[in-house]
Amino acid sequence: MLQDKAGNIAGTIYTAIAETEGLTFKAIKKATKLTEKDFLLGLGWLLREDKLSVTETGDDKDPYKYALK
Repeated sequence: MLQDKAGNIAGTIYTAIAETEGLTFKAIKKATKLTEKDFLLGLGWLLREDKLSVTETGDDKDPYKYALK
C-alpha cells in the first residue's frame, strides 16, 4: 500500500518537474500541494529510480533544485 502511495506521489512530482527545467522544494510543494512528508517519500522514489538530477541553488532556505535526467 505504501509503495502505491509513493509511486503516485512520485508521478505527481515527476509531472510537475517535467513542465519546467527544474524546481526547488518550495516550488514543487506549491505546484503539487504536497506535504513535506509526502514530498520526501516521492523524492526518494524518484532518486532511487535515478530519474532526477539534483543541483545546489546556493540558497540556505531552499538549497536544492530537482530536474529530470
